[in-house]
Formats: sequence, C-alpha cells, structure tokens
Amino acid sequence: MRPPLDVRQAYLDFFASKGHEVIASAPLVPDDATLLFNNAGMVPFKSIFTGEIPVPANPTVTTCQTCIRAGGKHNDLENVGHTARHHTFFEMLGNFSFGDYFKVQAIDYAWEFVTQVLKLPVDKLWVTVHESDDEAEELWQKHVAKERIMRLGDKDNFWQMGDTGPCGPCSEIFFDQGADNFSGPEDYMGGDGDRFLEIWNLVFMQYERDKAGVLHPLPKPSIDTGMGLERVTAVYEGKLSNYDTQLFMPVIHAVEKLTGKPYVYAQGASYRVIADHIRTVVFLLAQDVTFDREGRGYVLRRILRRAVRHGYLLGLEAPFMHTLVDTLIEGMRGTYGYLVQKRDAIKTQILLEEERFYRTIASGIALFNEELAQTKGAFSGEVAFKLYDTYGFPLDLTEDMLKEKNVAIDTDTFERLMQEQKKRAKAAWKGSGDAINEGDFKALLEKYGKNSFVGYTTTKAEGKMLAILSDDFRIIDELHAQHEGWVLLERTPFYAQSGGQIGDTGVLDGLAIVTDTQKFHDLILSKVKAIDTLRAGNRVIATVDSARAEIAKHHSATHLLHAVLFEELGSHIAQAGSANDAKRLRFDFSHPKALSEHELAIIEERVNARIVEAIEANTQEMAIEEAKKSGAKAQFGEKYGNSVRVVRFGNASTELCGGTHVSNTADIGMFIIVKESGVSAGVRRIEAVVGKEAYNYLKAQRHELESIKAALKNPEPLIAIKKLQEQIKELKNEVVAAQNATKESIEGTLHNGVMIFVEEITAGDIKERIDELKNAHEKVAAMLFQVKEDKVLIAAGIKNCEAKAGDWIKVIAPILGGGGGGRADFAQAGGKDASALPTAKTQALEYIQGVLG
Repeated sequence: MRPPLDVRQAYLDFFASKGHEVIASAPLVPDDATLLFNNAGMVPFKSIFTGEIPVPANPTVTTCQTCIRAGGKHNDLENVGHTARHHTFFEMLGNFSFGDYFKVQAIDYAWEFVTQVLKLPVDKLWVTVHESDDEAEELWQKHVAKERIMRLGDKDNFWQMGDTGPCGPCSEIFFDQGADNFSGPEDYMGGDGDRFLEIWNLVFMQYERDKAGVLHPLPKPSIDTGMGLERVTAVYEGKLSNYDTQLFMPVIHAVEKLTGKPYVYAQGASYRVIADHIRTVVFLLAQDVTFDREGRGYVLRRILRRAVRHGYLLGLEAPFMHTLVDTLIEGMRGTYGYLVQKRDAIKTQILLEEERFYRTIASGIALFNEELAQTKGAFSGEVAFKLYDTYGFPLDLTEDMLKEKNVAIDTDTFERLMQEQKKRAKAAWKGSGDAINEGDFKALLEKYGKNSFVGYTTTKAEGKMLAILSDDFRIIDELHAQHEGWVLLERTPFYAQSGGQIGDTGVLDGLAIVTDTQKFHDLILSKVKAIDTLRAGNRVIATVDSARAEIAKHHSATHLLHAVLFEELGSHIAQAGSANDAKRLRFDFSHPKALSEHELAIIEERVNARIVEAIEANTQEMAIEEAKKSGAKAQFGEKYGNSVRVVRFGNASTELCGGTHVSNTADIGMFIIVKESGVSAGVRRIEAVVGKEAYNYLKAQRHELESIKAALKNPEPLIAIKKLQEQIKELKNEVVAAQNATKESIEGTLHNGVMIFVEEITAGDIKERIDELKNAHEKVAAMLFQVKEDKVLIAAGIKNCEAKAGDWIKVIAPILGGGGGGRADFAQAGGKDASALPTAKTQALEYIQGVLG
C-alpha cells in the first residue's frame, strides 16, 4: 500500500525544483476561437509554439491544466461511465520548454519523476519512440533495457498541430497493469488492450511542416509533454479504474448515501457518470459559463441533464446534484480556491436547472418508453425531437438511453426538424444582418479595402461615396429617390452596430436619410432611403443624428452598472448580453436569483454616485495582453484584434470596448432602473434609462402621481388609499354578512352513500359554497353554476368518492361553450352560453351518477 500522495502538487513541485515556472491553469473557455473548450495542456501555449507571441522570460514552465472534452471534434461524452478512463472533465499535467532544453532533459526528468517521486516499479515500465528517432532510443537506454523500448510509426508516435506548422516525433511511457488483470488478445505492448497503459507523452517539437508537406528542422526545438492526472493517480494508487481513486470516490460515496444503495463497480455506470459530470458542471459554472440553449451553455445543460437522468435511474426523483457540490469542492479547494468563493452561486444555479428538468423528466421518460415499446427498427426522429423541444432532453441523452437498449435512432428526421425550427427562428429574428454572406462584399474589399470609422472624434465628415448597393447587397451605379439601399462611405462617422450598441442613423446632406449602420465582413455600410438620386463616386457630407449623444450616455452607464454589479453582488457577475440605444439600456448578467428591492436601490444609488463624481473618460489603444493586464474587462464572444480600445472611467470602470461614450460621467445625467427580470436559468436582466429618457421617465411618473391625486381628491395619495382600503374592508364584511343572511339553500340527493349537489346559485362565491358542502358531508360530489352577465361560472368539488372533479368539469364545460380543468378534488371552468344551462345541469347529474354507479 503506497502512502497517500497529492500527485498534482508533487508534479508541480518537482518541475519547480528544476527551474520551471509554475503557471496556473488557463480558463476552460480558451482564447482560441477554433475550440469550444481547452481540451489539452498545450492549448494555452499554442501561440508561443507557433511563434505568434514571444517566448516568456522563463522559457520552461509547468502546469496542471483543466480540460473538457464534451463537444465538437473532441467529445468523450458517450463513453463516460462505461469505461475506466473516459472523462468529460480532466486535468492534464505538463512541462514545457520553449526553445530551451530538449530530449536529454525531457527524458531524464520524466524518468526521475516516475521512478523517484511516484516510485513506480521499473520492471513495470515500457517506452515507445518514433521509428526514425535513434536519438530518443539511445537516450532512453540510460534508464530502460533496450528490449523494453518499442519503435512505432507516425500513427502512434508523431505529433502535429495541423497540416502545417510545428510538429515532431514523440515518446510515450507505458505502465504494465499485469496479465492477472488483462489477458485478452490485444493485451500486449503495442496492442489495443488495457494491460499496457500509456501514462505520459513527451512530444519533441523539432520540425516545421510546410504546405508541400516537407519537414524543416526548427532552429530552437521545443518540448511539450502531457500526463493525465486521473490516469497517473490510478496507477500510483494501484487502481484499475480512474473512478476508484481519491479523485472520484468521495463523490461516489456521497451518491451512495443519497440512494441508500451500495456502489458495485460492474453495475455502477450511473454512479461514475454523476461523479464525472459534477466536476464539469461545477468548474464551468465557476468560470461563468451559464446554462443556455446553444454553444457552451448548451453543453453544460446537456451534461447536467445527463447526470440527472442517471440519478433518476438510481431512484433519485428530486434534485440532488447541487448537494454534491460541497463534497467535490472539499477535494479541489487547495488548488482551485475560486470554487470556494463561488460555492453558493454554483449550488443555486444547479438547483434551479435541476428543478427545471425534473418538472418534465417523468413525462419525457414516459413518452420515450411508450415510443420504445412500439419501435421495431430505428427510434422515431420525430419523437426524439419532441423530447428535445418539449421535454428538454438533449439528443445525446436520448441516444444514451437507446444505447442501453441497443436501439438506433432516426437522426436524419431529427436533424431535418431541427433545421426547420432554426429556419423559423431565423425568419422571425430581427437581427443586425451579421449572418449575411451573399452580396458583392468580396468585390468591394478587393477594390477599396476596409473603410475608416472617424466617429470617435466627430459626428460629421465629408468624403466620397465609394459604392452604392441595392437592398440585397449588389453593387449599383445609382439609387433613385424613395428607394432603399446601402452606401459605402470612404470615411464614415456612423457607428456600426456591435458590442450591444445600436447602429447610427443620420443624413447625407439632403440626399438621403440614414436609417441604420451595420458591419459586414469588416465593411461599415449605412442603410439609406434616398431623397434625391445618389451616385457612386460623389462626395457627400455625412452627419450623425443627435440621438448618438443619448446612445453614448446609455452605453457609458452600462459600463458603470457592470462595475457596480461586480462590486455589490460578487465576482461571479459576468456579462451575458447588452443593448444600448437612445431610449434605454439593457444589461444581462450571470446571477442565480432575482435581485431584491434593497439590492436594486443600492445598485441604482452607486451608479448615480459615479455619475455625480464627474469622472473623466479616458480611452486608449493598446495591445490586447497589456489591456487584460491593466484589469480591463473583456466580454466573451467579442472579437478583439492585437490592438484594442480600452475605455476607462477613473477607478470606477475599465473595459475593452469599441463603442462611443460620454467624455465625463456627469454627461449621463441620471440613472434609473425601470425593470429587473429573468432571462434564463442563472441569468438576470436590468433595464434602465439615463439622460433625456430619465427625465421623461420622471416627468411621466410625476404626471401619473398628479392624476392619482386628482382621482383620489387628496394631495396625500397614501393617506387616501389607506382610507379606501379600510372602507373596502368594511364593505366586504357587509357583503359577506348580507350574503350569509340571504344564502340560498342547496338541495342534494344521496346516491350510493355520496351526497350529490348539482345546482345554480345566483349570489355568493361558488368556490366557498363548494367548500361548505365538502365540510358539511363525509362524501360529496358537487357542481355549482352561476350566471354573471354573459358568462357562466362553473365549480366542481369531490370528497371521498370515486370521481375526479377535473374530469367531470371537462365533460360539462363544453356544453356551455367553455372549458377548464383542475385537480381531482377541485376544478373550475367558464362558459359563454347560459341558455344551455338546463342541459348542462341534467348531463352533470347523469355523468356523476354513472361514475358513482
């Protein structure tokens, strides 16, 4: 039995002792736009390996990188829980040399760590090298007998980042798990069995591959290594499955306690799915990814719902994933302290999402089982889509359920229905036009290049109208009066919609009205309605509408609001969307619950305090890395170049932003929150007004208050309202007393031991009368009708008998031209045809007598 060891920390400490700088794990959401998540240890250093950014001062670093493989090309989701080593979330240990040490040290360090720190038995270790790498084989022979070194080809032992770029041979260390445990036909060194387990991959990045496929030696070769923490921990602890290690068993034990059932490995796939998925969910939420219907947020939702469904299989029919958060964080807090800070928000967001899914899971599984019973070939794609669209079952969850039954799914039909839904959504979307691809954009770019935006410093600019486009983005020579099209100005003061700020409007000196401005493929185009004929090549004076000033006020206020939310509510606050125009601002942000009136009052007060401070705006162009180091907030999803614009309001706010802003916070005037609401699970929205609109809002409020005073005939409306409330209370009591004094008697009949009441009453509350009848009798079936103006009110009540009020009322309400429903013990409905009341009463009596026998 080996002594307990924190393998993660031991690895980092070892390489720190060799002069490596210990680098914290990069975020799971990468800067690399080609990746959904960081899925390998080297991803954060890709720009260094490709030469896009300089080598750091210390060219040797070590990390433990958090990674996710659960979407896109790298997707291990369907295997999780069913194999010993697949995970959606994992940690990759790595040591890197950027043009510093090479094969000698890389091999020596690896051997020393494996044999001296982990103390793995030498007779269990094997090594592979590339078939052409004589140097590596010779270096390994210092440590390993030659017969334990195997040469393999490109498929196994050559690594490359892409079709071109840095690449090189690699060398892998394998651990023999023993013939006693694995004795299949593939369990030999180099086979596909599990006996010989790869634990460490050393990549010798020594070539550059050109477009012709030719390899050129790099002047300064580099090292990139990767060792999965979960896998090496299992080897160190002598476990045959990663899930049997200290990294997973605490969560599995917690699930055992929840279910009251012992974990048995052979039947424990659901336990392992939950233990894996809680890690992914917690880390993504901690890093400000929120549950959503698309993108990374949808991957997060799919993973949580898959875990919930496996809990359901274990008999957990109420939310439970949020209860596992503390157990997971307890084992991770030493390395990832931010999990502790965000613990409460994480638990709340998980609970909200669980509750949402649990409301539909039973109905969804019932529909699934009903269809499965009728399935003879492939499972219906239409039903799979209904499970997705109505019940919230991601497709891969349905596929997972079918996999257990060895049933395929009609994915073609599912995808067709999904595409049809997307087309409907697209047709209904009033967007910015960012998705427009068809048009003469390429010709414009080749002829003119990008046009320049001068609107930061002026709202009026003279210049040439380079091109005119029709409404469908085709180049035309001229645009006639009263027609609409687009213009490409050489120098434009009009801001193109982006970053939440609406596109500018304005005029072209009497020739056209500018109704919108958008950016298409880096071209700033303004939509126009011609007043007179427009001709390409003519010079024009472009003037931005005065509404720009109000837009800028709302945009700057959004920055202040973002900063205040972060300060007041916590570091979990992340922007999830925004919109700024001349009339209002809208800001969406990650937060687990609705804001209280007190919180909203404080936020409003703090933003106004920043406005009153009259803080000067400072804008700077700087390198993206320099901007991030300055503390500027960058918004996920925004595209930033190497040089970015940083907008700073003193110590109050610093953000990367290409929008237009006030020169001083005092220009904003006043900030008023008009609404707070929910957008989706874990995302809230604040709507507010500033400047002229804040004044208009207050003016409208004052007018409304004066109207209330006039209606109440009292300059003190609260006093008048209180008096009215007291009068209403007195009148209600008088009405109740009068009703009780003149209360109609309701005659009933006894049928098989049940008192049946089917009557029309002219006054009183029919629900209260139903309750009185139920309180007065042991067994009751009552349906009462009441005509009010041109409508018929219906109420039904059942007590201690074999009938359901909801079913009864669904039969009778249509006779009166209405509908309704309710519970088994009480239901309500409304009708429109009072003339049918005699028929309804007769059939109501016949129905209930038939049900009661």
